[in-house]
Amino acid sequence: MSAPSPKILNISWGRIEIEDDKVFKDIKLFPGGCREWNWKETGTQHFPGIQYSDVKELIENGAEEIVLTRGVLGRLRVRKSTIRRLKADGITVHVLKTKKAVKLYNSLTNNRKIGALIHSTC
Repeated sequence: MSAPSPKILNISWGRIEIEDDKVFKDIKLFPGGCREWNWKETGTQHFPGIQYSDVKELIENGAEEIVLTRGVLGRLRVRKSTIRRLKADGITVHVLKTKKAVKLYNSLTNNRKIGALIHSTC
């Protein structure tokens, strides 16, 4: 198995702290690594929401299960087409508000090839 996905140590409004003292506002996590989730790269907005192009990188880095956040208040949407395509690719997908998404993601990091998109506001 590849290196595990990094654990999230703390989350607060606008701030996600992970292992190795790294801090992000929004983050892409995948087996063996992570990086800032910059919505401008794919043109993502709260509505219509997370696109397949946002999660493609997670799969390319080995994620077989993905946690998608809807934001702290649930304002970020996930496009139905994104979920359909992930399922068609054989990827297990979970869609939750941020705090529950982080809890689930952390619980899966040791024994699954897990990826996540975490939004720390809205």
